Amino acid sequence: MAVTIIPFRFPGIENVRCAFQTRLGSAANSPAGQEYDGSNISYDVGDDAAHVTANRHMLQKQLGFDRWVELKQVHGDVLVLDSQPSSSIDQRPVTEADGHSTAKAGDALIIKTADCQPILIAHESGKYIAGLHAGWRGNRIGFIQNAVARFCAHYNVKPQELMAVRGPSLGPAASQFVNFDTEWGPAWQTWFDDKTMTMDLWSLTRHQLQEAGLQPHRIFGIDLCTWSLNETFFSYRRVKASGRQAAFIWIER
Repeated sequence: MAVTIIPFRFPGIENVRCAFQTRLGSAANSPAGQEYDGSNISYDVGDDAAHVTANRHMLQKQLGFDRWVELKQVHGDVLVLDSQPSSSIDQRPVTEADGHSTAKAGDALIIKTADCQPILIAHESGKYIAGLHAGWRGNRIGFIQNAVARFCAHYNVKPQELMAVRGPSLGPAASQFVNFDTEWGPAWQTWFDDKTMTMDLWSLTRHQLQEAGLQPHRIFGIDLCTWSLNETFFSYRRVKASGRQAAFIWIER
């Protein structure tokens, strides 16, 4: 059984592929229960390891990339440049970071989410790519701007030459912050709705990508809310014991 995938292509960059996984489809039903039913790809959420392994192998075969390159995501601001895969797709990641890049064809950069924003970035030449994991803390600490700056410096490119796409994640109507004053503060009021106590993280991320130097017409978004579409996506805010879906970006051989 195949996993349902949302494909994305950057205009004019023919050799870079992106895919956003849904939870629909699976190698087998999870023995751990319905909160993991579907194609969970994380070993760290309580699901049966054999189920996770089967889903990972099925996704790699379905998408056709060479190697699975993954991070231990920690809601920080570390970007790993020229990220390297583990020795096996079945191995838990040990490198703590929330973003990585590569110039190596066939290596798929993986970003795991269940409400947070997966942000995939490609240089217009098709030679360099990056994947970022941005929870609200990542937005708060300016991870996006810092990661773009480091990516550009490392590969000697300009931010105006980049394209980015933000994948399915927590939508504006579902991003509630009842402790806005202590978690965010007045500087972030532009993106906060006092009546609903929600943050428009999608617009904030677009703003931060533009702050980093990307041109507005080169910033894309898959406007699907993981909380609202829980039958299609895993959502941590809806179910704490939740699986994780993956966003993929790779350079084709």
